[in-house]
Amino acid sequence: MIEQLIELDKAFFLFLNGLGNVYWDAFWMFYTAKLHWIPLYAVLGYLMYKRLNTKMFVLTLVVIVLMISFTDQVTNLFKHGIRRLRPCHDASLIDSMRLVKSWCGGQFGYFSGHASNSMAVAIFTGLMLRDKYKYLIFILIFWAICMGYSRIYIGVHFPLDVFTGFIFGGISGFAFYKLDTYLQSRFVLK
Repeated sequence: MIEQLIELDKAFFLFLNGLGNVYWDAFWMFYTAKLHWIPLYAVLGYLMYKRLNTKMFVLTLVVIVLMISFTDQVTNLFKHGIRRLRPCHDASLIDSMRLVKSWCGGQFGYFSGHASNSMAVAIFTGLMLRDKYKYLIFILIFWAICMGYSRIYIGVHFPLDVFTGFIFGGISGFAFYKLDTYLQSRFVLK
């Protein structure tokens, strides 16, 4: 059963990865780079700042840092615990896939840190700002899905790596949103 799932995942990876072409490579390389999204994070931070007072905003920033740290570290635990090779380190795929990056990254890829972190940010921020921007969560989820696809496109993650990252990131984002809500209510009462 597991072997069949892995083979399906590899086939789906080759299909999605094979959709790429040199005309889109630069776009997806740009999209997948975390530093290029600093302006988006700044806008989301500003929107949260407008919604909260300064003390509550600082508290929320601390919760966000904890969320990203938690999500990232659990992702690394899975990568080194499961030890599933990235597609670009899988000898059975290297001749039939497109590796867009000049280097592959770490040896193991289950599950995707980009997918889990971006989905955590999408869910957390979307829920926090939903009272003023009710469609923002859908835009952010779409952004996170594109982030996950970018990892398949450039050849560094399997679809299952990305999908699992989305699930874990969504749960993490929701849990830390609940933690932030709880902490906000505790500070308001004092």
